[in-house]
Amino acid sequence: MAPGRAVENRVTGMADTETDAGQLAPAALVGEIERTRTELAHTIDEIADRVSPGNVARRASARARERLSQVDPLIGGAVALAAVSVTCYFLWTKLRK
Repeated sequence: MAPGRAVENRVTGMADTETDAGQLAPAALVGEIERTRTELAHTIDEIADRVSPGNVARRASARARERLSQVDPLIGGAVALAAVSVTCYFLWTKLRK
């Protein structure tokens, strides 16, 4: 199957708008429209929640905390010691001048 055709079939299935409105009773049609409207509103709310700057920052912060918690304490201590050592060296050279 060609790659373009697979995408076309998937999109067509998702965007299937062909309904036989002539066979649906008006009440059923109104109910279908209301269900679709409710699903659409729910989808829009989910998208808005995903792209909210506060939520994006909160998720990034949670991922960073999770990664930091997985670092071996010995390695973390060595990195902190190296950072302090480099800072002290730069301060010492600055004060020596």
